[in-house]
Amino acid sequence: MAFQPIVTLSTGQLHAHEALVRGPQGMPLHTPDALFAAARREGLVQDFEVACLATALKRWSALDQRGRLFLNVSATALVRCFGPSEPQALVDQMRMRGVMPQQIVFEITEHEHVGNVAELVNLAQRLHEVGLKFALDDFGDGRSSLRLWSELAPDYVKIDKYFTADIANHAQRLKTLQALLQIAETLGSLLVAEGVETADDLRVLRDLGISFGQGYFLGRPQRDPTDMLSTEAAQVLGSSRVAVLPALRVAPSPGRLSQGSVLAAQAARAHISCDELAQCFDEHPGWHAMAFVDEQNRPIALISRQEFFDRYAKPYFKEIYGRKPAYTFANPRPTVVDVEAGIDELLAVLMSADQRYLVEGFVYLENGAYAGLGTGHQLVRQVTESRIEAARHANPLTFLPGNIPISEHIDRLCAAGSDFVACYADLSNFKPFNDHFGYWRGDEAIKLLARKIQEHCDPKRDFVGHVGGDDFVVLFQSHDWEARCERVVSEFNEAVGQLYDEASRQRGGIEAEDRHGTTRFFGFVSLYMGVVTFAGSPGLWRAADVANAAAMAKQKAKQRGLSMYVEAPAGPVASTGWGGLAATPQ
Repeated sequence: MAFQPIVTLSTGQLHAHEALVRGPQGMPLHTPDALFAAARREGLVQDFEVACLATALKRWSALDQRGRLFLNVSATALVRCFGPSEPQALVDQMRMRGVMPQQIVFEITEHEHVGNVAELVNLAQRLHEVGLKFALDDFGDGRSSLRLWSELAPDYVKIDKYFTADIANHAQRLKTLQALLQIAETLGSLLVAEGVETADDLRVLRDLGISFGQGYFLGRPQRDPTDMLSTEAAQVLGSSRVAVLPALRVAPSPGRLSQGSVLAAQAARAHISCDELAQCFDEHPGWHAMAFVDEQNRPIALISRQEFFDRYAKPYFKEIYGRKPAYTFANPRPTVVDVEAGIDELLAVLMSADQRYLVEGFVYLENGAYAGLGTGHQLVRQVTESRIEAARHANPLTFLPGNIPISEHIDRLCAAGSDFVACYADLSNFKPFNDHFGYWRGDEAIKLLARKIQEHCDPKRDFVGHVGGDDFVVLFQSHDWEARCERVVSEFNEAVGQLYDEASRQRGGIEAEDRHGTTRFFGFVSLYMGVVTFAGSPGLWRAADVANAAAMAKQKAKQRGLSMYVEAPAGPVASTGWGGLAATPQ
């Protein structure tokens, strides 16, 4: 047997070892896959599993180890071997070998789906009663199901290495792990991240709050259990440096955008007369339109209240059309929106060639049937609010993290007591440049700044965020942050001149109106940085303190005409956060 350590990520202490079978070194049967394949060919898989368990317990006892031991066993073998026995008999056998049941964790491994979940759950409950624990192995590889997790209620769940490998560079996997953490908290399980191979991945997993880790970077399987962590892993887990978590390029989907906006207006059949429709509108003054539906409650037309009464008020209309179907004057191709519609679908409606929905509104559908009415301004508001919320997560121009991720990263830095540098970057003379050359050229300047900042930041140490407009925030953990800032300023100021036309470059600037409407000369757009260094104990600073201090440093840089102004904060100060910083006068 070989033993691989399982480490507590919050403290760096060894939590347990997993027993792993090995064949003769340098021989075809050395790997566990080869051993189990041979056992399967001979029809001895379950006998071989039991032999592995006995060998691991015997070796653990001989080593006189007092830590926890994870033992791999399939659900089928566990039920067949231990199901008929009384749990106490198993405990007695362990104690005879000098192993306490509280030390043992049965790690349920499955090459196929568990057939009889109820039988396994019953056995697990009986073994739990005598102190034995359980782990669910390789969750997420397609064999270990959420149902088994829920019903077995394991003490540990080991996350398949697919989700942990290179997690420092995969935002979607990170979001999956965050969801699994919530499930684990709900079901009362502790997560073990398998396949930890690099320092960057280990730092991300620690900062996510994963309880335990296992992998070659933390320790390889060896004949004698290790009693200490590798030097490299110990340095990562003992460091106050915070991981820069990979960020999604878009905000999480808000789900049912239309929910709560549906006007529950009664629909009409096609035979309703104009007089009856007028009476219905009079009885329901809040209805802006009337939908017509067929026998299956599917919408077939829509008529606007205003458009209908414009017709109804004309001379002789009531006498001629009062008893005739109002459907005659309805729009037979109304705009329809599903109540489950996402932002992209709503945006497609706004951009469609048929803009009648702005006047008559539109019809909501649920499962293909009429669900109610919506108005054009509601649709515009929903899309606008969704875009604003998305921009708080990821700026739509640069795709850099917005206000919410910025504040979250600062909170993590402050909670860890990390030494870091907050840099607030802003452009001078940007508004007249944007007014003179147009928003497209202004966007090019902003993207140029984003590109230069990212080029000179370490993506594993330094967090780059885009507050909005021409305002950027960089949270440095790189020790050479000052040289990086200087290179950003120098390269941006040199490159931005290419965004001006030849005449403006010859003059060294442009004639444009200032904020008071007075035409005057403005030099080239240039970069100012306000920089504040932070150091202290965990919890000393808050995101609001950091935001306010960095904004004040940026203002001092502009007031004094300095490309970079650096100061250390005297102490925590009050602030309204990043949200109000983009409006600082240029």
